[in-house]
Amino acid sequence: MSVLSVRLPESLHKMAKDVAEEDNVSLNQFIATAVAEKVAALTTENYLKSRADRGSRKAFDQALAKVPAVQPEEFDRPG
Repeated sequence: MSVLSVRLPESLHKMAKDVAEEDNVSLNQFIATAVAEKVAALTTENYLKSRADRGSRKAFDQALAKVPAVQPEEFDRPG
């Protein structure tokens, strides 16, 4: 574990503290979770962009051409 000192505006500190209390977690846990969520969102965005950059329309069309032309099962049809 590492220690990090963060300066927050009083209003943000109070809001974070209130939300943490409502969620029955410590402010430290709330902030750690918030940072983890942000890091996950950004790394996921970068991962998806790198996957998209490697994709090709030709490969997509080839894969789609292998899908059989059949009607969906009854439970998969729009209501």
